[in-house]
This record gives sequence, C-alpha cells and structure tokens, in this order.
Amino acid sequence: MSAECSRPSHRAAQAEAFDRIGERYDEAFPYKGGQIASAEWVLRRLRPGARVLDVGCGTGLPTARQLTDAGCEVIGIDISPVMLDLASKHVPEADLRLMDVVELDGRIGRFDAVVAFFSLSMLPRDEIMLSLLRIHERLVPGGWLAVGMVEMDVDDAPVRVLGTPLRLTGYARAALRAVVEEAGFSVREQMDLAYIPATDEEPLEMQLFLNCRRNTF
Repeated sequence: MSAECSRPSHRAAQAEAFDRIGERYDEAFPYKGGQIASAEWVLRRLRPGARVLDVGCGTGLPTARQLTDAGCEVIGIDISPVMLDLASKHVPEADLRLMDVVELDGRIGRFDAVVAFFSLSMLPRDEIMLSLLRIHERLVPGGWLAVGMVEMDVDDAPVRVLGTPLRLTGYARAALRAVVEEAGFSVREQMDLAYIPATDEEPLEMQLFLNCRRNTF
C-alpha cells in the first residue's frame, strides 16, 4: 500500500468510489461471459446446498444470482453499502454482509467454495496475498476457488473507472498464477479473455480467470 494511504482511508476511498459507480456498473460492464463460465466451473464441482462465499459481490449480478439459482447457500461480502443494497434487490436470498475480505475470520464459518471476481484488484499486493491466505483458511480441505482479475502489472495504481478515481492492482498472467499457488492453491484451469467494455470511457482489457483447488498439505 502507498505510504501516504492508511488502511482505513484506503478502504473508505475505494468504498466511496463504488458507492458512486453503483447503478452504472452493470450497464458499463455487461459482457461477463468469462465470469459466468468460471463460476459454472465451480458449480459443476459442488454438491447441492454447498456453502459459497462471493468476495466483492457488487450488485449480485451475475455471480451471486447464478450461485443462488444453482441451489447454493451464498454469503456475499462487499465494502460498498450501495453495491450491497443493489445486491439485496437482485439476490434477496443471499446473506449479504458489509465486510472486507482482509478481515475474514472464523466467525464467518467454512466454505465449500469461494469466488472473487475482480474484487482482489481493489487491494494492494501485500493485502491480496493476505486475503488469499484468509480465504485458504476459510475453505474446507479440497475446497474450490475462482479468481478473476484484469491483466496489468501495477500495484495500487490510480485509475479512473466511469470517471471515478480508484486504485487498482494487477499482475501479468504468470505472476498471478504464482501468487495464487504460493497462497496454497493448485490452478486447475486458466482462461485468458479479451474484454471490450460497452462504453468508450473504458479501455480494452485482458481478463484472467484462475479456477483452483485448495491444497490439503
């Protein structure tokens, strides 16, 4: 994390940005085929009623809705109250909580699977590793993890999304794989997809999806 930005102020700024983006997010980023496919990969490995954590659930679309429709018990966490309010309308069946993935602990219980689509990008790299380790602790042995991030070699860099200032982190694809493996996961499948946003305000990007299993050793 940048020296001038403490953890509480960093979180508050990121949450405020997503509060502002809120209603426009799904309209600006409507093409979520890779995210849907990655979640489906996880679902094919779960029993009915599996407990799944959606990290950075946002508006609840498409992932929390997809998981709930498949019969999973879904817990969604996000740092943005506005996003959670939208998610409560889209996925009223889900258990939605105002929570930071960095603060995951035993009180939330254990999960059969965790999905984190683009939410880890909101953290600096040291907190991404911490979050992956926390996720590892909350997964049952042999549990499943799906991660989605935009490919870019930056750490907590300032950007603008829909005209709103944010800080984003990314990795080159080999580096992201190495980080996930270092945190105790085996990568079973990787998808690299070019993504064209619906608005000219946002640039073409390469999205990386890693479908993983928690190591038991």
